[in-house]
Amino acid sequence: MDLSKILSIAGKPGLYRLAGEAKNNLVVESLTDGKKMPAFAHERVSSLQEISIYTTDEDLPLHDALKMIYEMTGGQSVDNPKKMSSKQLKELFRKAIPEYDEDSVYVSDMKKVFTWYNMLLEKELLDFSEEEKEEEKSEEKVTEKPVTEEKEETAPDNQ
Repeated sequence: MDLSKILSIAGKPGLYRLAGEAKNNLVVESLTDGKKMPAFAHERVSSLQEISIYTTDEDLPLHDALKMIYEMTGGQSVDNPKKMSSKQLKELFRKAIPEYDEDSVYVSDMKKVFTWYNMLLEKELLDFSEEEKEEEKSEEKVTEKPVTEEKEETAPDNQ
């Protein structure tokens, strides 16, 4: 799953896919309705790849947080987060990401993450199967010790 081409634009609802680049802006396509529009330099555009969740240890990339939510829900969507109470959102978020920093992650952030998760799931943009295959391959790899040959060094003949 490549989140680098999925964008969030401050002040605009939903998520956008990077469709292209123009001279002074980006061309984005709404994941909600498929309409293309420009995103200008003065707008705060963030790639989902750059976003992370505050935890008690170190920041958790959004990609990993989405994977944790996916595993918690069994690949199902989350009930409408906009209709959940703050208490329900916190409980659900804690269940998915137990080590999140309760002082730094706000309810509005949780709503946004669950809404993004549902949207990406609906558009079939959440695919963790490639990562599982890569993990299996890395576990199966046996590290081979390189064989080094010892060369005899001979002094050059002086004539």
